[in-house]
Amino acid sequence: MDPLTERQQTILGLVVREYIESADAVSSKTLVEKYQLGVSSATVRNEMSELTDKGYLRQPYTSAGREPTEAGYRYFVQKLLGETELPLAEQRTISHQFYQARQDIDQWMRLAASVLAQHARGASLVTAPHQTQARFKHIELISTRGRQVLLVLVLTGGEVRQQMLTLAEPVTQEVLTESANRINAACKGLDSDGIAAQAAYMPTLEQEVCRLMADVTKKAEAFSATEVFRDGVTNVLAEPEFAASDSARQALRVLEERTYLEEFLAKVLAPNVGGVQVVIGGENSWQELKDCSMVLARYGVAGHATGAMGVLGPQRMAYGRVISTVRFVTGMMSDLMYEIYTE
Repeated sequence: MDPLTERQQTILGLVVREYIESADAVSSKTLVEKYQLGVSSATVRNEMSELTDKGYLRQPYTSAGREPTEAGYRYFVQKLLGETELPLAEQRTISHQFYQARQDIDQWMRLAASVLAQHARGASLVTAPHQTQARFKHIELISTRGRQVLLVLVLTGGEVRQQMLTLAEPVTQEVLTESANRINAACKGLDSDGIAAQAAYMPTLEQEVCRLMADVTKKAEAFSATEVFRDGVTNVLAEPEFAASDSARQALRVLEERTYLEEFLAKVLAPNVGGVQVVIGGENSWQELKDCSMVLARYGVAGHATGAMGVLGPQRMAYGRVISTVRFVTGMMSDLMYEIYTE
């Protein structure tokens, strides 16, 4: 980022805040009259011209005021915004809502999506938590027809995976149940490598089942967005910059596609729980999001299970409010999940 003088930083911050509030290009006259900057309108205009040359502002047309560019928003978020927190009254309201909910992760995720949409005034998404190191809890083997067997694998934390297994020859349900019981006793709490090692000491049928279990358990450690809770889509579609544009609908459609969402989150989301990240204009990599910004964070319990949550809105989003809301709700969800995993 090009260095800015103190006065340029002040003017850039005011332009961003004014534009976020009004969605109209900001004039030098507005800044001088509203904020009593102690300099002339001409001086402010010259500084705004410098900020435009540096790529932080743009002028939509001749004689118009200025509006922030992606670089301007990025500078604002990284250097000018500072630490922000939700008002205490809102924190208490959100805390009360979560602690009134029954101890059910699905209900917490629905509530988190609703709270994010309401308080951040954007479109929210919350993905179900997945195992950061998947460990075996329980297995069932169910005979279907012929040599086909349904393997139902339950991981610690409650995540369920199903897989079809074709045996070399038909086996009765009684034999399958006995095999499942032996596997449950031998593999409880093991990760994929432990399951694979344990298979070497088992009969042929159980070796075959354990090899499949190890593969399914390993895949469960990859980021998964199989279940996503969303809310607040109408908040984004109502923004003035999207009134005559299909860009918001395009962004929202893309985020509903599981494979795209998994790839996006895997690349942009930091591995640590609670760290808030801001993606502005798709960061030149995600063209479908070029007119939008996203504030994202990972929630959960490190080493056990984590999920993602975030808010999508226009680049002209109220970054302070959105970041503080995402940070607070991430903390709430992580605390609640910690209670489950440490019981």
